[in-house]
Amino acid sequence: MTIEDHTLTLMHHLNDVGLIGPKAIKYGGPDELVLLSGGPASHLSRHSLLCGPSRRRLVVRQPKIEAAPSHRPSKGEIHLANQTKQLVGHIEEWKHGCWYHATSIFAENLAELMKKLKPFSEPTTFEGQLKQEIPRHPFWAGALAYDLVQWTQPLALQHPPQQDEILCILLFVERFVCEEKATGMIQAYALEGDEWADEVLKHTGKRPSLVGPLAINPHPETSSMDDQEHRVGIETIRESIAAGQMYQVNLGRWWEGKLNEHPRTIFERLAHNNPAPFSAYLQCEDLGLSLVSSSPESLLQCDGRLLSTAPIKGTRPRGATPEQEVALRNEMLNDEKERAEHRMLVDLMRNDLGAVCQIGGVEITRFDVEAYANVQHLVTQVVGELTQEMTLSDALQSVFPGGSITGCPRTVVCATIDELEKRPRSFWTGSIGWFDPFSGAGAWNILIRTLIATRTRKQWHGAIAAGGGITIGSAAEAEVEEAKWKAAALRKACGWNTDEDAPLPKGRLETHNLALEPAPTFVAEGAVVPDAPNLELEGCVVLIDNLDSFTQNIAHAVAGLGHTVVVHQARTSNEDRTPVGQVFQSMLERLHPTHIILGPGPGRPSDSPLSMEVANRAASGGVGIPILGVCLGHQALGVAAGMDLIQTPSGPVHGSPKLVTHQEKFLFEGLKSPHPFTLYNSLILRRNGGHSIQEIAHREGTEDIMAIMIPEAKAYGVQFHPESVGSPEGVQVLANFLKIEADA
Repeated sequence: MTIEDHTLTLMHHLNDVGLIGPKAIKYGGPDELVLLSGGPASHLSRHSLLCGPSRRRLVVRQPKIEAAPSHRPSKGEIHLANQTKQLVGHIEEWKHGCWYHATSIFAENLAELMKKLKPFSEPTTFEGQLKQEIPRHPFWAGALAYDLVQWTQPLALQHPPQQDEILCILLFVERFVCEEKATGMIQAYALEGDEWADEVLKHTGKRPSLVGPLAINPHPETSSMDDQEHRVGIETIRESIAAGQMYQVNLGRWWEGKLNEHPRTIFERLAHNNPAPFSAYLQCEDLGLSLVSSSPESLLQCDGRLLSTAPIKGTRPRGATPEQEVALRNEMLNDEKERAEHRMLVDLMRNDLGAVCQIGGVEITRFDVEAYANVQHLVTQVVGELTQEMTLSDALQSVFPGGSITGCPRTVVCATIDELEKRPRSFWTGSIGWFDPFSGAGAWNILIRTLIATRTRKQWHGAIAAGGGITIGSAAEAEVEEAKWKAAALRKACGWNTDEDAPLPKGRLETHNLALEPAPTFVAEGAVVPDAPNLELEGCVVLIDNLDSFTQNIAHAVAGLGHTVVVHQARTSNEDRTPVGQVFQSMLERLHPTHIILGPGPGRPSDSPLSMEVANRAASGGVGIPILGVCLGHQALGVAAGMDLIQTPSGPVHGSPKLVTHQEKFLFEGLKSPHPFTLYNSLILRRNGGHSIQEIAHREGTEDIMAIMIPEAKAYGVQFHPESVGSPEGVQVLANFLKIEADA
């Protein structure tokens, strides 16, 4: 029996003897939850947790929310709206063989919901010698649906879930079993006086693995789109990217039908045949819900202060031979599209951690190729240290839903996903995991490679989705095939005949460590402060946030140079109609900024009236304050000065470093020419006649304008991201800008 079979075997056996599941009702509810770390022991695969019967749980359902009016985010039509309906969590207690409603909690967002669970928790420490990285106190564990995006992003969905659909199920776990992967050692934990742990230990190691043979499912599966419709969706996204609306979108495709086996059986088979480090099984019999996941991806892990996330982007199948395996791995590493897609995601996750972490504390610590049963991926580990006032709940609010399964900029792409997929995602691309409200520790996966099983009477119905990040470099046919690779193992575990003529090559979990890609670094510490109508300061750097997913990276870089950065949200709810001239004047009077940065963002400069207001004032003589435009902000300055904004003649670039030639002065003092900077742009400025703008940098070998200067206004613009991975000395550009002094 292999190490990875221990927890599976124990789960099966404890069901039989009545220590978990429907026969264990004297201990608690019949709900089942296992967080299975499959495959050999590694830095990813360390412990598996098998939860015992719970006596308390939280269930959150979709409130009645009207669908947003029809609109097309893929064409730049974005309806921003702050969610007015509260999340309502129903606390239920297990009594007399049933779940009874005990009380309700109300929250404005996901973070508040999780924080409000603390009074319903227990700070008592488990008995026994607890290993590091596992819960020390009773903890909450379960699943968060992707559709909680309604409370983490300022969006009104066109296809919200139906009223009363389950959005969250969390069990309060007072007893559990832990398998240590490196040794195969199994230990049971419970509170003082609870006999459950002692009973469990009597049954460890008594049964061999019980994975049954594959049963062909006689019920046909259907797909939410055929291959041609899938290709059309991909091309729609590529057109939107070319028009400057977004950088990357993850498009999902569904396969579903009746199941002829219980989801637990499917999970056992999947975990045996397709082990993954963040696998999970959740079964709520009375709710008719089961989740079967063989996920390779971590969304967030925390020990109470230190956070880590491990985003996955970049995919190839396994090789049929060792030589083919190496060739496919090298092909992925050398593919500009795959690397750009991955770099973009790393920048996004750096941004999300930056919203809750200390200045200078967000770092990249690993870059690997991780190989699973049928596919291999590029994976980077990003870490950060929480600020004193932030918790794991705040971090989840910031990163949810994970960037690898949305794209960026996140708000716009979440709206585009809603538009193109035309259905709620339910728990697919949500998360499953645990957290301890007292220590702040926890671990959450991303629910990819996941079966959502729902029961009507006695019949189980299964839904599986898979997709990929669509960039300007995506080939529609390849993306369609990649989605099929990703869904193949789950579809096969459900007994459905897949469309592939031949099985994919298969191998065991392996990790290949790679050299880190450089990211800008800084050591000095300033501060990042969100703007508010009553905020008053005497000197700061104002950063205009244009709904981008890299704004926090810029803020951290500037704060890392020793400045206080005030981040002002320029694109907010559609109901906010305060004149932009009044907004800007208020900022000048309240904050007395020494510098202003017009940040990047999706769409065109006209989509950010505040950025255009500042740019117009700069072009007409300046405001006496140095101004730097980054990407969209750069374009706003150029358009205000009379330049044309066109689609980039050399083609869109998103997430790729390119060499930029410059005069080694102004913003580029101290940098050699040419110098690599990471580009995220589909549009570019072009001179259309005589005006006072100076072109001070170009993309090497082209006439593409990479930087401009309006000398009399002390205004500058750059068409690249100086704070990005792939712009290793980009912070010097920001430092040079911040040396420019405002008019006395």
